[in-house]
Amino acid sequence: MKAFSTIIIALFMGIALSSCDSEIMSSNSTKPKARGIIGEIFMVIDSVKWAGPVGDELRKIYQSDLPGMIRSESKFSLTRIDPSEMNRMLKTSTNIIYVTTFDDKRSSSQIINAQFSKESKEKALNDPSIFSLRMEDEFAIGQEVLYLFGNNEEELISNLQKNGDRLQNLFEVRERKRLEKILLFRKNSEANSLAESNLGIEINVPASYQIAKSEKNFLWVRQITPSGNRADISLFFHVEDYVSEEQTFPENILKLRDSVARQHVFGDPEIPESYVITEKQIIPAFRNMVINDNFTTEIRASWRTNNLSMGGSYLGYLMIDKEKGKLYYIEGFVYYPNEVHRDALREIETILLNTNVSWKGAQGV
Repeated sequence: MKAFSTIIIALFMGIALSSCDSEIMSSNSTKPKARGIIGEIFMVIDSVKWAGPVGDELRKIYQSDLPGMIRSESKFSLTRIDPSEMNRMLKTSTNIIYVTTFDDKRSSSQIINAQFSKESKEKALNDPSIFSLRMEDEFAIGQEVLYLFGNNEEELISNLQKNGDRLQNLFEVRERKRLEKILLFRKNSEANSLAESNLGIEINVPASYQIAKSEKNFLWVRQITPSGNRADISLFFHVEDYVSEEQTFPENILKLRDSVARQHVFGDPEIPESYVITEKQIIPAFRNMVINDNFTTEIRASWRTNNLSMGGSYLGYLMIDKEKGKLYYIEGFVYYPNEVHRDALREIETILLNTNVSWKGAQGV
């Protein structure tokens, strides 16, 4: 797609110079380190444009609700900044998106438009499919800056609608990589070893997680936070033989998930009726994908204990390794009453997507 081509860097005079600087940057660069919480994006855009159709499309991309949740939670934390307010400190933010159209004569948009050369605007005029530029470390180290532009709002909206998934995925992948460096700096070697011996897979569980239950074909680890300042997160891993494509049907995935949880996962192990089940009142969301050449189905849904004592959100993956003839179900679920679950789910996603079910270091189960 032309939108993410490095060729477009030539469209910007001032920005192109920043790009060259970043390529020759050494460890003693004078650029500051980017600052910002995971999942936070600063949207630099004129207030009128933000309140109109362009803003509507941007909100659909970056503030759409996470599926399968008990309550509404957006995918990213979005803050609009007027271009005239972009001072030196704000420019060091980790994730920044500049949005403009070249026909916009309002002063705020003109501040952004001034960064484009006459030649760049002419190229965009001749090729309306050119609408974005991605820059790394433009104002700070570890920064992602995305420029979204068009000759007019109609063109820009059209490109946003066509490329919304890619634009969203750009920041989803980036934030997952940022979080990965933080979470997996120290790992629980015992949990990782048990996954190898009990399930024949390679996992990467942070050191903050404790082993709750381990047996053949099953492992449950948990990050308990009794202080209430952080979500209580559990991860569990299950393996069984893959015998039929029917095992990948959504209704059968839920049956498998609830069967494993009923056998192994309880709100209180002393209360047999507190086993965990899928909350049927919230429609689960399924998405098919391929991870490490393995067919995978993602499930986002809500859970509760059978005795209604606890509940929350969960993210699971059903992975098939046809070569080994194995089906893996891996999941993370959150208990964090009356608090936002988005950050915990992003942590779960980061950890689970570091699971390698095709790992050859063990003989399987």
